[in-house]
Amino acid sequence: MEMEEKDYFDYCVTLLKKRGVRLEDIADCARYLQSSYHHSLTSEELMESVCKVLGKREVQFAVITGIAFDEAAEENRLKDKELEEILLRDEPLYGVDEVLAYGICNTYGSIALTNFGFIDKDKYGIIRKLNEEGKNTGHCNTFLDDLVGAIAASAASRFAHNSEEEDV
Repeated sequence: MEMEEKDYFDYCVTLLKKRGVRLEDIADCARYLQSSYHHSLTSEELMESVCKVLGKREVQFAVITGIAFDEAAEENRLKDKELEEILLRDEPLYGVDEVLAYGICNTYGSIALTNFGFIDKDKYGIIRKLNEEGKNTGHCNTFLDDLVGAIAASAASRFAHNSEEEDV
């Protein structure tokens, strides 16, 4: 069955929800990234940016691809068992998960890349939860935590670029 362009956004939202991620969780991470610059900013105000980021086809394809790899590893469906083990243990030097996330950030400039590096290291909110689940429960979130971080970082960057003034 071929999907129409408009269906990928809803499909990605469904995939994210299935993996325990709500758009509100991503907006909260974006708010966290902007909170030093906009003290009164709410997660709700960042929801538009999250949806705009997730509305890009390149982002949708990254989400679909990353979640597919996580699920395949989790369900022992990868033919390459060495790769499966690398994904299941979220090998620190693997890096392909971050490279996929960089593709998302690259659509929103250097601020998004900087935000991603920060939140990937800091592991705020849902990103921390996904990271811990991926290490402690048998779930594979190797790609998912980075994808969520990249969407949040890009949403924060989009907001920053569209913001006329800071309330620092």
